Amino acid sequence: MSSPRDILNKLKWKNDLDIKKTEIWYIHRGAANDTMIVSGKDIIDIGRSFMKTTSAMIPYHRIFKIVYNGKIIFERR
Repeated sequence: MSSPRDILNKLKWKNDLDIKKTEIWYIHRGAANDTMIVSGKDIIDIGRSFMKTTSAMIPYHRIFKIVYNGKIIFERR
């Protein structure tokens, strides 16, 4: 199974527009249902341990779902 970082890098390097069709679901304590969703268009950097967005630094271990073009392409149970 690919890691969230690997999947996001593939989408970014395949075609930068593909990352914009992506939603990243992650655990965010204190949010409704402890869940936040960020759009791929808000990604600034896909780093080694964290993904930097316009509003947060998200560690990859908190990402539990990635949706691309309406289809789930990564899900951690």
